[in-house]
Amino acid sequence: MRDGKPRTRAELIQLTGLARSTVGARVDALLGTGLLAPSGEAASTGGRPPARFAFNPDARVVIGADLGATHAIVALTDLSGRVIAERAEPLDITLGPKPVLDRVVRTAKALLRSAGRRQDELAGVGIGLPGPVEHSSGRPALPPIMPGWDDFDVPGHVSSRLGGCPVLVDNDVNIMALGEHATIYPEVDHLMFVKVATGIGAGIISDGRLTRGAQGSAGDLGHVAAPHGGDVRCTCGNVGCLEAVASGPAIVRSLAAQSVDAGDSRGLISLAKSGDTVATAAIRDAGREIGEVLATCVSLLNPSVIVVGGILAQAAESLLAGIREVVYRRSLPLATGDLQIVAARTGDHAGVIGAATMVIQHALSAEQVELALTSSA
Repeated sequence: MRDGKPRTRAELIQLTGLARSTVGARVDALLGTGLLAPSGEAASTGGRPPARFAFNPDARVVIGADLGATHAIVALTDLSGRVIAERAEPLDITLGPKPVLDRVVRTAKALLRSAGRRQDELAGVGIGLPGPVEHSSGRPALPPIMPGWDDFDVPGHVSSRLGGCPVLVDNDVNIMALGEHATIYPEVDHLMFVKVATGIGAGIISDGRLTRGAQGSAGDLGHVAAPHGGDVRCTCGNVGCLEAVASGPAIVRSLAAQSVDAGDSRGLISLAKSGDTVATAAIRDAGREIGEVLATCVSLLNPSVIVVGGILAQAAESLLAGIREVVYRRSLPLATGDLQIVAARTGDHAGVIGAATMVIQHALSAEQVELALTSSA
């Protein structure tokens, strides 16, 4: 019933194939939790018109938090993912887990108060972090730009300060993939979201579900060997990684070697937008390097859509041109016949919407709904 269509008890019996008594008991239980609500009446076929019921997205609320190296966006949403309220704040991830997470908690409580919602209405909290995360535990795993965060119990720390509600944690690229998929491409079953910024990573949607792999590290494109990576040292300790030659900082270093001072990734984007041909060519070359790796991904995963996000996607024309040039040339026609390679459309909101979506999918899973019904009974 999450499709939003109101249905009667008779329609639910027909839809599910369950006995009338079973459907009646489930409807009553769901009404008790607030997940179902009355939604008018159906046309009468004789006698009293039957009541319709529909999924109630206002029954609970969700907190989604997207944490970057220098910023945080925290949003309060309903169970459909609609943003009720949000705040964006500067935040230094290097301060460590407790100061950063405590600030997120304070912001979450403020959003609840501003919306007039109670803490016990919170279905859960979703958090995206700018580094590797073991999704099953929610603990960061040797994140390179997050000193002091390794193996920290992020879910336990946040949950203890928000009444014990569920807390789910994932890396920022995965939640961006969830956000872009839920908002822009809900009908697409096979999608890759590629983030090109300080690092390079991908979130993989396969058969409509996010694929995380055995330990949650699926999609780590940045540390795949680039075809032209040479002996350039990467932050991971290896040489020749894609991130070392095609990320924002890598392009800035490449330009510096040509006596062009971009400063940082934002400066690089400004140069490209102003028409600087050297910066534009460097971004397109980076797109080609990324395209070499993505061509292999296209052959393995056969996505329908590749969405490119992150700060470098602001130079979409040059970056996408380089990626498309290589992917369409290197991949077989069967894999690329209907393949779209496009810039992200959710902007800064992909992560926070994805973090909320991660919690909503968990909260409305069959297991969690059954648990809620049992607790209510």
